[in-house]
Amino acid sequence: MTLFERVFNGSDDMFNMAVKAVDEAIAKYGEDKAVSLPNTAYGIPCLYAFTAKKYDTLGAIKNEALPAIQEMMVKENRLHHVFTSGIATALSAEVLETMKYVMNDGNKPYDDKYHGHMSDAEIRELGVPLVTDDIPGVAVLIGPAPSKEIAADLIKGYQAKGIMVFMTGGIIDQAIEANVNMGFKIRVVPCGPELESVIHVVSVAIRAALIFGAIQPGDYDGILAYTKDRVKAFVNAFAPLSDRTVGCGAGAIALGFPVITDDKENTWSVPKSLIIYDGYENYIPASIEARGIKLKITDIDVPIAVAPAFEGEIIRRGDMQIEANGSRMDAFELVRTLDASEVEDHKITLIGKDLDEFEVGSRINLAYVVDIAGKAMQPDFESVIERKIHAYINQCEGIMHTGQRDMITIRVSKAAFEAGWRAKHFGELLWALIKNEFEKVCDKCQVTIYTDPEETARLRHELAAATYEKRDERLGSLTDESVDVFYTCTMCQSFSPSHVCIVTPERLGLCGAVSWLDAKATKELNPEGPCQIVTKDGPRDERLGRWDGVDAAVNQYSRGAVEKVTLYSIMEDPMTSCGCFECICGIEPMSNGVVIVNREFTGYSPIGMTFGDLASMTGGGVQTPGFMGHGKNFIPSKKFMAAEGGVERIVWMPKALKEEVAEKLNATAKELYGIDNFCDMIADEETAADEEALMAFLTEKGHPALGMDPMM
Repeated sequence: MTLFERVFNGSDDMFNMAVKAVDEAIAKYGEDKAVSLPNTAYGIPCLYAFTAKKYDTLGAIKNEALPAIQEMMVKENRLHHVFTSGIATALSAEVLETMKYVMNDGNKPYDDKYHGHMSDAEIRELGVPLVTDDIPGVAVLIGPAPSKEIAADLIKGYQAKGIMVFMTGGIIDQAIEANVNMGFKIRVVPCGPELESVIHVVSVAIRAALIFGAIQPGDYDGILAYTKDRVKAFVNAFAPLSDRTVGCGAGAIALGFPVITDDKENTWSVPKSLIIYDGYENYIPASIEARGIKLKITDIDVPIAVAPAFEGEIIRRGDMQIEANGSRMDAFELVRTLDASEVEDHKITLIGKDLDEFEVGSRINLAYVVDIAGKAMQPDFESVIERKIHAYINQCEGIMHTGQRDMITIRVSKAAFEAGWRAKHFGELLWALIKNEFEKVCDKCQVTIYTDPEETARLRHELAAATYEKRDERLGSLTDESVDVFYTCTMCQSFSPSHVCIVTPERLGLCGAVSWLDAKATKELNPEGPCQIVTKDGPRDERLGRWDGVDAAVNQYSRGAVEKVTLYSIMEDPMTSCGCFECICGIEPMSNGVVIVNREFTGYSPIGMTFGDLASMTGGGVQTPGFMGHGKNFIPSKKFMAAEGGVERIVWMPKALKEEVAEKLNATAKELYGIDNFCDMIADEETAADEEALMAFLTEKGHPALGMDPMM
């Protein structure tokens, strides 16, 4: 049997399974039963992307979607038809998986050990690490592997290189047997028990094209070009490969994802697309090379793995060797700029007891002071580097870090301790990563670690607190009016080609990760990189926040896709959004205000739209008057929607978000409008689930938006 015939047979098999599943669902619920996958604005995403239709009932799937898939299954020995049959296999798998959700009343149809369908919010959460190459690639493992040891070695090997791992089939049980830690947060995702669950990975790639790339549904060639050029994924599939697996493999290759397999008995090598290896030690380098993935290599002298894939790891109290907690003990982290004569490069000093001198489960005092010297180093960069410490420590397998400054919590697991992690390794880690990432400004770096209670207490109050206070005064003085230039951030253009953020002191990047100081430092570190100077030439409209220099920069760096932008308005030429924004605000006509929804909130806003619904209108680098993506810390800014009246327009937010920004937002409202406890006037999901309840709440509270001029 030829490879083409195997693809066609696999496509037929998956399609027939989908037909059977749809018929069973119709027999139970009838053709009028509403259908969609949960927590996505795209209904059944891959079907929608390739056909430009939302099939929202079982009858529509039966009578429209399945015939559309069947039309793609042309059995002619031409490469185009092999690829379309591969895509048809994937779409049939999506129908099959969707029916599992339907038959389980919309809930996940698997045990909790499987993740299943990924929400739009989860995909947007991956946006920043994907564009920054903290996730340099995506591995899709279809198993079982020949043994649980091989499965674990591959998973951990990819994870240690920062590559995100998705699994489907028997390899998941092998990973469980081998005690591999799994979960979306640590980027090792068990999709589902059967082959068809691989569609949930495909759906991530397809929705990335819609969310970030502004690819329009129905643009078959555009979707394939986007996934090939911008989604660095590949497949490892283990022998024996079924015809259905071969059919799915053809779909993967059509999307630009090479397949590496050990099934040399029943498959044939296709250069750069279908690669056969029987030595599993070759899988990782072969996969990385086949997909053209570039890895960040840093040699760090520590006894545990270090990679961004470990950033979401949670260390439970029972698994904890020691804890440092700034709210209970003296713990802090500080970066200082010193003269070159005061810094000895790679000097690591411990003052106090080492970790093996504390009892298991101890709470200890822990601080580290990082001294940096460099000709291009500036005090403004201290806080930028300091904030990176959170990510650096979280990248260590078995170590957890939360917070910043002197309100940090660090947990070292028993496993990391038993592997040899000691206090000095905090210094080795920070020295290596700071020197690597900030080499343009960091000529010399030394780290002093403190565990001595008297020293940590003294330094926390005499050194750290004074430094933080001085920085806060500096940051407080930074306003859009007080600086001569703004900066672009085009980091997300690897996913969203026409989007440009304009970063100002009072408006950080919409992802929440790039402040004006971050952008300034990035420009110093990488002069030709994503952050370029934007002049404030030719002020056009102070109210809207429009300058000729800003328009010119947006036009240049969006390659003409966006001609002009305002920085303080959501109604007139608002700034574009890539898709990985932390929040999105949208106009609420009845109240004459705006609602704000953050990515973590999965419910409906009073305008009847979820975060995903709102986000689907604004991503991909397009301007949508009345809607705007933004960072959480932009909400309390004095420049937030300043052209339309500012923060007084905010009428609804999810409760958790409101609590997160309350202190700063209340302070802004008090300063600008004399309103005390403004957040008490803002409704949330507990006080207003629809427009009528919202209006009643706002009227009762006397919300100022009700008396403001119409926005439209």
